[in-house]
Amino acid sequence: MLLAALALGLGAAPAAALGAVQLTVSTDQTAASLNGQPVQYLAPPRLVDGRLMLPLRETAALLGQTLTETGGQMGFGRLTVDPAAGTATLGGVPQPGGNVATVDTAVYVAVRLLADALGANLSVDTSGRTITLTALREGGNPLAPQARFSTDKTVYAPGERVIFTDYPFDPDGADIVSRKWTGRQEVYFQPGTYTITLQVTNSRGLQSVPYSRTIQVQGAPVDTPLSYALKYAEPGDRFADPLVSGYPAVTALPVPGLSYPLLFSDSPEAPTQSGVLYQDTVSVQARLLAYHLNALGRPARMYILARNIENRAVEVRTERLGETAPTRIEGLLGQVTLLDYFASAGGHVLNLAPGQSAAVYASPTLNPGTGVNVMQDLTASGRVELTFVILEEGLPATAQVVQQLPYLQPDGRHQRGTFPNAVRSLRVNLAALPARLIIGDGRVDPALDGVDRLTGRPQRLLGNYGVLYDLQVYGAGGTAVAFSPRGGLYRGAMNIEDGPISQTIKLPRSGNALTPDQPVLLWRSQSDRLDIDFVPASGSSLPISLIFYPTRPQPGFGGVRKTYQP
Repeated sequence: MLLAALALGLGAAPAAALGAVQLTVSTDQTAASLNGQPVQYLAPPRLVDGRLMLPLRETAALLGQTLTETGGQMGFGRLTVDPAAGTATLGGVPQPGGNVATVDTAVYVAVRLLADALGANLSVDTSGRTITLTALREGGNPLAPQARFSTDKTVYAPGERVIFTDYPFDPDGADIVSRKWTGRQEVYFQPGTYTITLQVTNSRGLQSVPYSRTIQVQGAPVDTPLSYALKYAEPGDRFADPLVSGYPAVTALPVPGLSYPLLFSDSPEAPTQSGVLYQDTVSVQARLLAYHLNALGRPARMYILARNIENRAVEVRTERLGETAPTRIEGLLGQVTLLDYFASAGGHVLNLAPGQSAAVYASPTLNPGTGVNVMQDLTASGRVELTFVILEEGLPATAQVVQQLPYLQPDGRHQRGTFPNAVRSLRVNLAALPARLIIGDGRVDPALDGVDRLTGRPQRLLGNYGVLYDLQVYGAGGTAVAFSPRGGLYRGAMNIEDGPISQTIKLPRSGNALTPDQPVLLWRSQSDRLDIDFVPASGSSLPISLIFYPTRPQPGFGGVRKTYQP
């Protein structure tokens, strides 16, 4: 049966689209019939002083007729009702008393008056207790758009995907600019009757009449919320899994691979004066990561300068670069930088004569309180000195200026330093699933050790920010990979290679990943080997886990996979 909510105003658009709407009711019975389909009244038809009366609001909704309410007056077709006074007018002509009543807060109107208001036909059976009201569909606003949609079925099993096809239109071809859905879900896990309603708005600002369809959910489930997510979730989507923290951990084995140092500049995180933030000498290859906020009280820029310290020319090439600047939103910094980094084509080259220096990175102007996050991979054909500096606006980034700058002291809360072996090449062999790989917890995955070259103090890179995890996952065929944050808010990105496919995944697709039992789907593997590049995102919390699930149907679940999604 249609939900009571339908009778309270959601409407029954498929019935209203017919030439006539026929409603059959019986005195004191909540059960009724609308065009041959069972419906339910909340307030039943009643005999009041010998007149059969119907609840006005519910009857208008069932017949698909507009009910207006202005200044305490209710309008229905040619009828105007004043509930407080218990009076009615038809086409402006006052009607005899006794045609309007209020029963338990519901406004009732005599059925014969309702028929006259709509120009409807009224028939009564031989008992005199059952009547049929046959009314023409309402004409509606000829300028208004019309909402339309369909579902692929009318009866679904719990956990079965519902395919919606919406096809609204505008009489004059104006654009449909917005859609408002009520009750729509991609899947319903609980048995019951569900009414879905669509209302659209065109580019002129006119709204359609709400259009509704009703579906039934019954029978044996075909999917649980978890098995459904593993079947249908898109990369970057969150889904529920309350058991995620209890899955057995897999061991990652180190494998030979190219590695190079990380130069990390995050202390002082918010410098208050122009100066050198960090400095060290590198050769061949290095990754640079800087995260700073402008606390100078005036506009400033951050630079990374390379100085050739060989007695021959040196080539400095940027292989990859990701940047977020300027911004005041800390949660954006790491994610945007990583998405930029993975998308970077590189290839920018500087040729430096002996002793010559040049900026390999220059931030946009940073207003007070805004920040910069940059990650950059460099290769050099010889030794170069790399200097991270912040300069107030107006100071040029020249070697002469840099030589006069003070070395800024660390703030005692954040880190800076040079950390060798900033690429961790690991092999993961999958067997029993589901299973999880832990990253960034400081125990299973220890933090990198390094040194602050400006002070000589040892450093530990808590969270391993800037470290590239080069993960080679074997036995990945028929699995799905998900990301579970274990330390709090996380926004980042990850690159996956699956056979010939290379794809960067935004984590999550929108908002933040927050809790372990709300993992984010990364990928469904098409190959037996997956290569995953992961860098912990600046401004996000660690540790995290990568969860590996079987995607093959589990016993008792995993019905047909619906691939069409208009």
